[in-house]
Amino acid sequence: MVGYKSKVAEQIHLPSRTKRERALEEAGYNVFNLDSADVFVDLLTDSGTGAMSDEQWAALFRGDEAYAGSRSFGELEDAVADVMGFSHVVPAHQGRGAENVLYGTLVEEGDVVPNNTHFDTTRAHIANQGADPVDCPVDDARDPDADGPFKGNTSLERARTVVEEYGPERVPVVVQTITNNSAAGQPVSVENTRAVREFADEIGATFVIDACRFAENAYFVTEREAEFADASVADVAREQLGLADAVVMSGKKDGLANAGGFVATGSDALYESCKQRAILYEGFPTYGGMAGRDIAAMAVGLREAVDEAYVTDRVGQVQELADALESVGVPIYTPAGGHAVYLDAGAFLPHLEPEAFPGQALVCELYREGGVRGVELGSFAFPETDRPELVRLALPRRTYHREHLEHVAETAAAVLERREDVSGLEIVDEPEMAEIRHFTATLEPTDSS
Repeated sequence: MVGYKSKVAEQIHLPSRTKRERALEEAGYNVFNLDSADVFVDLLTDSGTGAMSDEQWAALFRGDEAYAGSRSFGELEDAVADVMGFSHVVPAHQGRGAENVLYGTLVEEGDVVPNNTHFDTTRAHIANQGADPVDCPVDDARDPDADGPFKGNTSLERARTVVEEYGPERVPVVVQTITNNSAAGQPVSVENTRAVREFADEIGATFVIDACRFAENAYFVTEREAEFADASVADVAREQLGLADAVVMSGKKDGLANAGGFVATGSDALYESCKQRAILYEGFPTYGGMAGRDIAAMAVGLREAVDEAYVTDRVGQVQELADALESVGVPIYTPAGGHAVYLDAGAFLPHLEPEAFPGQALVCELYREGGVRGVELGSFAFPETDRPELVRLALPRRTYHREHLEHVAETAAAVLERREDVSGLEIVDEPEMAEIRHFTATLEPTDSS
């Protein structure tokens, strides 16, 4: 059993309903535009929003801010080698910076990139290179009610269809995201990762693992994959990640840090290519756009992430929120994932068609009702893709307590009680790049006229 003792406390306030309604309107019904001071329980993302440990704070004070040859970078190299098994590391300011470095190196115009499911920035970076990101989820991934231990897996059948359609020469990279964020944070089995490794070898492609939540995924493997029933989370993580040619990592998730990311690989050639691109976009290869103190904190966080007690508590809190929501009748995607609970907005608001953005409407109502901020991951965030209408409630690591989870459940239950009165939304203004429109687009209720 593990617990946490608070050393610093931040006071938070629930704004009045009048203020919440005004803030929502001023934000253009896009909760990304809300001030954090106007949010009571913030479940927008688990990326960089968690509380660091005392060991991480100690590492901050010891950080080496040298431009080149930083001691903190050496600590990160050692952590990546020990935890992930890769000899080369190219740091970046965060995960999307690392994506720019890696996919800008591996992908070019006309390429096709299969993934179990691309997340928003991954999809955008590949599209920005002039390539086509193609999702290859298993069938159960798109069914919120299906029961399966590894609904995040890659469909090899779909991936082979992509190669048959375009030819292997147009598929230079195969990606697998663990856990599968866009498929409700569902885990990926080691067996499936081995199969994807073999598939990549067959077509001569580089195999990349998006490792943002690798430790949470390893935990599920120990619980659900018979081969690893007696293995440690740390052992599973090395086994699974070691199947890849490279990993791209946001240290703001299972690096347990507030900033940072990296590309890691065992390939000398890929390392040299990524290093040169990183110099252009991120900074010198031993700091990569990060402060030395943040690199040091991330190095500590990587080791903490595979600690059995930590990750058991982490996944357990997500399950606790899922149980609280189900107990009051809120429809959720099952089973719960490792970092978030996903509400089934289609079932929650059955009177709204996808064109009315039921997920975004539900996001707005959760904020209006109880100051809870989540994020839509359905037709608004992923236009022109076949995905269920989901709302993600992502739990920051080591941050909230049981009373906060109870408030979230009570808020969702109150919205559910008046769901027939919830109206849809329409887009008023959006950016040119559709893959990232949900960050800045503004909307209005469809009945506003």
